[in-house]
Amino acid sequence: MALSADAILGAEDTQIKPVDVPAWGGEVLVRGLTGIERDAYEASIQQIRPKPDGTKEVVLVRDNARAKLLVKCLVDDSGNRLFKDTDAPALGKKSGAILDMLYDVAAELSGMGDANEREIEGNSEAGQTGDSPSSSPETSDAPSTSSSDGSAPES
Repeated sequence: MALSADAILGAEDTQIKPVDVPAWGGEVLVRGLTGIERDAYEASIQQIRPKPDGTKEVVLVRDNARAKLLVKCLVDDSGNRLFKDTDAPALGKKSGAILDMLYDVAAELSGMGDANEREIEGNSEAGQTGDSPSSSPETSDAPSTSSSDGSAPES
């Protein structure tokens, strides 16, 4: 029997996973993003940049991307966020190894990962000359201008 709209909308499908972080003195709870939160996060780490030929390209902006995701995903026992989005710079000053470990959990729970990143990077050639970034982007073989180590792209 097929699910009804009410059954789908009423289903609790957001996962929370406890992760032990001994360096922080205990366990943290990592919650997967909702669809709306994931789209907003992905939009926040993309930037449309004009190219000399008049087209535009979409590039990933990795500056503090791990902490930007984690402020949305670290929750208390009731499932409430521990941090506001504006706390990302402070959280980003914590251990890179710990942030990376927690990021991997958050990305997995949110349905993100290497394939998702390749999809975003594959859409790096917008091929637009107008102001609207909303048309379907074309794929590009050009390398991304962001670094693979999570540092900010060079200006």
